[in-house]
Amino acid sequence: MDVDAVAKYINQYGFPIVAAGGMGYIVYSVWVWATTVVKPILQEAMDALIELIDQIRVLDNDMIRLSQKLITILSLRSKK
Repeated sequence: MDVDAVAKYINQYGFPIVAAGGMGYIVYSVWVWATTVVKPILQEAMDALIELIDQIRVLDNDMIRLSQKLITILSLRSKK
């Protein structure tokens, strides 16, 4: 859009209406960008984070089991 067309729209509809339309377009374009570009990337990052949290829980459970086994073995050896 060139300057003459913008000036024509401002003369015809007024500055507030043209500014509101421009802001509406900017909001729409940001919304489309966020939902098509950013949202899938965030979803992938969230999936990777969930997998990492699950792995940490599994490792924590393994550490608890090993600790309990070690405590049991040490207590049995001390009784002998």
